[in-house]
Amino acid sequence: MQMAGAFNLAAFRKIVAAALLTGVLAGLLLTAVQRIQVVPVLLEAEVYEVHAAAEAAAVSHAHVAAADENQHTHAAIEPEHHHDAEAWKPASGAERTFYTAVSNVSLAIGFALLLGAVISFGGGVSGWRTGLLWGLAGYGVFFVAPSLGLPPEVPGTEAARLGDRQLWWLMTVLATGGGLALLVFSRSWLGKVAGAVLLLAPHLVGAPQPQVHSSSAPAELAHAFIYATILANALFWLAMGGLMGFFYKKMA
Repeated sequence: MQMAGAFNLAAFRKIVAAALLTGVLAGLLLTAVQRIQVVPVLLEAEVYEVHAAAEAAAVSHAHVAAADENQHTHAAIEPEHHHDAEAWKPASGAERTFYTAVSNVSLAIGFALLLGAVISFGGGVSGWRTGLLWGLAGYGVFFVAPSLGLPPEVPGTEAARLGDRQLWWLMTVLATGGGLALLVFSRSWLGKVAGAVLLLAPHLVGAPQPQVHSSSAPAELAHAFIYATILANALFWLAMGGLMGFFYKKMA
């Protein structure tokens, strides 16, 4: 019992150490790729979003003014239209990049811990090449499959309720991960069929969609954002898998 406990503790420490190194490097890589590929598109989309919000506010104030003039309801309307303090957000440039890096590294460490646990449960890896396959699987589970129903969206895009989208995303990730595991590791045809059904199930149900599809940004910008995020996430997950395989073997 003591030997088994020592072995499990050693394996846990190995996974944590490999995940920390992997997460830091993969998170920094993702930040660099986003800075080049994704952020310029986001900044351009934010310009359209701010412009659309300003136009909507102008129309709203015009309606309020008209109602006040025609119905003399200024006293009733005034308390409902107050300006809240603008929520804090990091300034553009170095500050925004820093907070993005912190967020990406934290997220990458969490994904790396999960990936390390799955790799350990699956019998380990022989090096970075095998790790790339695990990274490719993570890319499919956490990005490709959810994006088929909920593609990446630029700011200013109408979307379904956040809670509904989060629930569908979670169920898609779980179903895709379970389906891939059954297809790869199951030795019976029944298990592989069940895996294929799990892969298809979320998309047969369908992702939650808004009542009206609209965006303040032009379609070309939305497509550019999708392509940029596809590339950024592919590099992120391949780096995650390769680095995790490399460090995992090094610390074995």
